Amino acid sequence: MKTALLAPGQGSQYVGMLKDLFDEFNSVQNLIAKADAILGYKLSEICFNGPIDELKKTKYTQPALFLHSASVFELIRDKIQFDSVAGHSVGEYAALYFADVISFEDAIRLVQLRGDLMFRAGEYAQGTMFAVIGADDKAVEEVCANLTRSGNGSVVVAANYNCPGQLVVSGSAEYLRANISAFKSIGAKIVKELVVSGAFHSPLMEPAREALGEAIAKTSFRDAKVPVYLNVTAQPETKAEIIKEALIQQLTSPVRWTQTIQNMYNDGIRRFIEVGAGNVLQGLVKRTVTDCEIFGLDKVEDINNFFINLK
Repeated sequence: MKTALLAPGQGSQYVGMLKDLFDEFNSVQNLIAKADAILGYKLSEICFNGPIDELKKTKYTQPALFLHSASVFELIRDKIQFDSVAGHSVGEYAALYFADVISFEDAIRLVQLRGDLMFRAGEYAQGTMFAVIGADDKAVEEVCANLTRSGNGSVVVAANYNCPGQLVVSGSAEYLRANISAFKSIGAKIVKELVVSGAFHSPLMEPAREALGEAIAKTSFRDAKVPVYLNVTAQPETKAEIIKEALIQQLTSPVRWTQTIQNMYNDGIRRFIEVGAGNVLQGLVKRTVTDCEIFGLDKVEDINNFFINLK
C-alpha cells in the first residue's frame, strides 16, 4: 500500500510532548540532547514541563514540533517504507528531514531561526489569523480580495487551506477583527481567532521571509529520496533547488494542505501516517479523502500498536 508520512504544524504542541519517548528510548535521548546543544537552551524541559504559555511561544513551539516529529521518525525509519512526505507549515521542515533533503542539525537551526523571525515580524506588523469554517473556499478568497482592496494598506489573505470547508485567513489584526461579519455573510458557521503571534503565511511575514531566505540559501539541500508535496504548490517535487526556493516562498504563501492531500490520494496514496505531536492532520485527512488508512504516531503506545497492526 502506498504510504505518505505527514508532519504536523503549529497548534499540535502540548505540555508533556516527547516525555514518554525520552523515557523509553536511548536514541531519542541522544537526539534530544543534540537538539538542546544546538539550540543553546533546554527545549526538552519546555516540552516536558511547560508551562503551556511558554511552549506556545512561536520561538519554542516550532523547534518542539520539529524535534517531536524527528524523534518519532528515528524510531520508525528502518521499519517502514514510505512513498512520499508532506508537512503542514513548519512541519514541512520535518518532511524534508524524512526525505533526506536536509540534515537534522540544519533543519533544527532553520526552524529555530524561522520561529524567532516570525515572532519578531509579528511584533513589527500586528497581525492575526482566523479559522473560517463552513464556507466555500472561493467565496472566502473573494472576501479576502475585497477586504484587501478596500483596506487602505491593511491585508487579508487566505493562509491555510486545511480541508474542505476549513480555511484559515491571515492579515492585519485590528482590520481583520473588525470585519468578521464579511465571512459570516458568505455562510461561515464559525469564524474563530487563533492563538498566534502574527499573520503567518501572508505578506506581513515578508521581513521574516527575507532573513530566513538568506539562511536557507546558504544551507545544503539534497535531492529528495521520495517526493515531497510542497506547501506552496501542493505538487510533488524531488529536486533540491526547487524545494529550496519553495521553502523560502512558504512564509508569505498559503499552505495548500487540502490540495496536497487530494493530490497524494490521486497519486495512489492510501495510507497516511501523522508523525509527531497530536492528531490534527489525521482529522484533516479524514475530512478530505475517504477509503484510506490513517494513523498517528505520537507516543510510545501509538508506535507499538502501529507495528502490531501492521503485521
